[in-house]
Amino acid sequence: MGLTLVEKIAARHADGLRSGAVVRAGDFISIRPRHVMTHDNTGAVIPKFRQMGATRIVDPPQPVFAIDHDIQNVTPENVAKYAKIQAFAKEHGVDFYPPGTGISHQVMVEQGYVVPGSLVVGSDSHSNLYGAVAALGTPVVRTDAASIWATGVTWWQVPAVARVRLTGRLRSGVTGKDVIIALCGLFNNDEVLNHAVEFVGDGLSHLSMDSRMTIANMTTEWGALAGVFPFDEVTVEYLRSRVGTFTNLLRPGTRGPQSRSGYSNAAIDAWWKDRANLTADSDAEYAIELELDLATVVPHVAGPNEVKTMVSLPHIQKQRVAIQKAYLLSCVNARLEDLHEAAEVVRNKRGHVATGVEFYLAAASAEVQAKSEAAGDWKTLTDAGAIPLPPGCGTCIGLGKGLVGKGEVAISATNRNFKGRMGDPSAQVYLGSPAVVAASALAGFICSPHEFSDRAAATMVRRSVPAPAAATTVEIVAGFPGRVQGRVLFVDKDNLNTDGIYAGKHTYRDDLSPEQMAAVTFENYDPQFNALYAKGDIVVGGLNFGTGSSREQAATALKFKGIPCVIASSFSETYKRNAFNNGFVVFECPALVAHLRASVGRTAPTTVAGHLSIDYGSSTLQMDGKSFAFSPLSPAAQELIVAGGAEQLVASRLRVL
Repeated sequence: MGLTLVEKIAARHADGLRSGAVVRAGDFISIRPRHVMTHDNTGAVIPKFRQMGATRIVDPPQPVFAIDHDIQNVTPENVAKYAKIQAFAKEHGVDFYPPGTGISHQVMVEQGYVVPGSLVVGSDSHSNLYGAVAALGTPVVRTDAASIWATGVTWWQVPAVARVRLTGRLRSGVTGKDVIIALCGLFNNDEVLNHAVEFVGDGLSHLSMDSRMTIANMTTEWGALAGVFPFDEVTVEYLRSRVGTFTNLLRPGTRGPQSRSGYSNAAIDAWWKDRANLTADSDAEYAIELELDLATVVPHVAGPNEVKTMVSLPHIQKQRVAIQKAYLLSCVNARLEDLHEAAEVVRNKRGHVATGVEFYLAAASAEVQAKSEAAGDWKTLTDAGAIPLPPGCGTCIGLGKGLVGKGEVAISATNRNFKGRMGDPSAQVYLGSPAVVAASALAGFICSPHEFSDRAAATMVRRSVPAPAAATTVEIVAGFPGRVQGRVLFVDKDNLNTDGIYAGKHTYRDDLSPEQMAAVTFENYDPQFNALYAKGDIVVGGLNFGTGSSREQAATALKFKGIPCVIASSFSETYKRNAFNNGFVVFECPALVAHLRASVGRTAPTTVAGHLSIDYGSSTLQMDGKSFAFSPLSPAAQELIVAGGAEQLVASRLRVL
C-alpha cells in the first residue's frame, strides 16, 4: 500500500525513526518540525519554557516570533510585553518580526520559512495555511511550542487523511473563499474532522496561490488539522516570484547565519526534480474521498454566527439583509488578490460606502499593503470610505478598533464568525468573499457584485463506516485514577467553539488567576452554566467539541473548575491536544451522547442529566443501567495526566539529560 503526501512529510520529520520505516495514519511519533511559529502568545510560551527548567533554545533557527494579534493595543503593559519578547529573541538568536510586519502566517510564507515538503507548526489554529505551498502546516499549542524550543521535538499523532478532488474551473466572479465556504457547508457532517486534507484534481491548475492560501487556511473551520496542496506549476511560479524579495524587517542581530528562510531558484529546481516525493503514491489509501466540481460553485455566505451554515448569495440578496459593519482583513482574505477584487467592485460600481456602514480594511502584511498602494487598489478602497487598520489581526479576534456592536449585522472576509468573537454576542456576523464584502459595504445590505443563478453544486462522497468502539482492558499507571464518578452536565451543542467555552476577550489577559479563569467558563455559550455547576460534575458535549481557536485556556479553565473530564462524540484535535498537554482528561464516547440525546432531549443549553461511573481500566462507563465502551487511554496519555501535563513531563526529561 502506498503512502499519502501527509504520511511522507510526517516520516521526513519524524525524530528517531529507524531507517526504512514508514509512517502511517494513526501512528504516534516524535516530530522535529522545520519551524515553530509563535506570535503574541510568545509571551505566554516563555514562562512555560522556563518552568520546564530550560535555559537555552536547543535550535535557535527553528522558532520564529511574529507579532500580530493585539498590535493596536499601545498600553504600557502591552508595549512592555512586546519588548520582553523582542529581548528574549535577541538573547536566544531567534528571528523576530515586530508589530506592523504583518499577520504571522503571511510572514512565514512571504519570508520563506515554509518550503515544499516541510512540516511547519504554529501556536495558532490557522497554521493550516502553510499547506498552500505543498507543506504540512498544522497547529500546536503553547506547551508544544515550549517543548520544541527546549528539545526541538514534540509528540504528534499522524491524522487520518482525506482526499478532496477539485475538478473543473471557477466561473468569473467566484473565488477561493467561495470554494472553502462551499466545502464547509456542503460537507458539514464531520467528514474531515481531525483529518489532514490533500487537495487533488484538474481544477487546481486554475487556483492561484492566494486562493490556495485562503482554502488551506479555512480547512481549520472545516474541522481539519491540515489542508495540503500538491507541488505543481502554480507552486513553482509563486516561489520563483518570491526569490530575492525578502524584506529586512527583522530587528538587528536576531537573524543568525543558519536561519532557514528564503527561496532560491536552485532550491526550487531541486524540489521539482524530487516532486515524486512531494506527491502521494497512486495506490495510497484515504479515510474518505470527496469531490467538488468548481464550475458548479456559486458564491455563498456562511452564517449568521456559524461557519458550516451557508446560504447562496442569490437567495440572501433577495432578503436585503441590512449591515452596519463590513470587514476586509485577516489571515484568510487580505492578500493582494483579495484587495484587488474588492477595489474592482468599487471601480465598477463607482460607489461609496453606504451611510450607516463602517467598512474596515487591513492588509495581511506591510508588503501586501505597499503593493496594493502601488497598484492603486488601496487608494480606491480608502477613497470609497474604507477605514484602514494596521497590517495584522485585531477585529477578527475581538481586539482593537471596529468591533461589531450590540444587535448589529456584519459581513466579513474573515475565517470565523462565532457568536461574540468579533464583539457583542448579540450581533450577527456573516462570512463572504472580499468582493461580496465590498459590494455589500457599498449597498448597505448583503449582496453580490455580479448576477448569479442559484444552482446546486455537484459533489461526491466515498467513505468507510467506522466500527463501534469495543471495551478494551488497559494498564492503569501509578497515580492515575482507575475509576471516576460524577453528575453529568449535558452541553448539547455540536461544534461548540473555544469562544463559547472561554471568551476571546480573556485570552490575552495573562493576569487572570485560575479561580478567575474558572469563573468565566461557558459565558458566551450559556450564562447559566455556573449556576448549574457543582464541583466534580462531568461535562458531556456533542460533535467537534472545542473547535476554533487554539487557546489552551478553554481546557485549563475547565480543569481549574474541578471538572474531572469532558466526554464528547468527537473533539477538535487541537482542543484534545491542549487538554492532555495540561493534564486534563477528555475522551470520545458517541454512544453515550446518542443515549443522552434520546433520553434527555434538547431542552436547554446545559442540562443536569443524572450520574455516570467511568472505569478507565476496562474502557467502559455506566449510566442509566447501560454500559458504553470508549477508546482506551494509553499509558502515554495517562502519564501526561499524572505528571500534570507536558511541561512537567518535559522538565523531568530535561533533568535526566
